Amino acid sequence: MAIYTKTGDKGKTSLFDGARVRKDDLRVETYGTFDECNAQISVAEKYCQLSQNKKLLKQIEYKMFFLQGEIATQDTDKFYGKSQRIEAEDIQLLEHVIDDYTTKLPKVTSFILPGQSLAGAQLHVCRTLCRRAERRLIQLGDTITFRPEIEQYVNRLSDLMYILARAEDHEAQQEKIVDEVVKRYMKAIESN
Repeated sequence: MAIYTKTGDKGKTSLFDGARVRKDDLRVETYGTFDECNAQISVAEKYCQLSQNKKLLKQIEYKMFFLQGEIATQDTDKFYGKSQRIEAEDIQLLEHVIDDYTTKLPKVTSFILPGQSLAGAQLHVCRTLCRRAERRLIQLGDTITFRPEIEQYVNRLSDLMYILARAEDHEAQQEKIVDEVVKRYMKAIESN
């Protein structure tokens, strides 16, 4: 099967339910921005040092397909029977991780630079892309009603990216401290 279908050659695309819309339709812009965010989440996952973060980001990549699918459907009856959707449990999982990391990481009393490690920087890019996608979703919500779980999940997702970035930066800093201690120890051994 060819990757190209030629059905979009005149500036239109199909939604999940088969409806045809212009490629610059706000609905397409919205789920396309979430697609961009999801691609960046995949990149960030590859740089993460913490295995629990890698696992969580992989799960989120799949959840993003459901999120995008629901946004990409005009007739939601056609979506709900064919795909999973974002549910309250998905939001609660994000909140649990955010709360857990918040209690474990040092307190933040001012703005922080966006990423002190490569993983942290990538996760901050995810956070900003998620916020942009959220702005598109809110704008689209002026004409379309979404289930509240969609907006809640998206809002928590950007918060999650922030806290995961902090966790990765913290881990990288701890590794840096250990490396410095090991270097000093090796230097002391060599000088004896």
